[in-house]
Amino acid sequence: MKKIRIVMLLAAFALSACVTINIYFPAAAAEKAADKIIEEVWQTQKADKPSANQPAAKETK
Repeated sequence: MKKIRIVMLLAAFALSACVTINIYFPAAAAEKAADKIIEEVWQTQKADKPSANQPAAKETK
């Protein structure tokens, strides 16, 4: 009797684990969001670099 309960419980868990949820995003919106993120990253990298007319920061120990 105990074995049957355990097998049924394991079967229930196995069946519930086989559920797939698909989420679809509009391609245009995803591409626009990716472009925006890339632009923000490039702006951050440009801001981190010292410009040619500014001296580089000196390290102090």
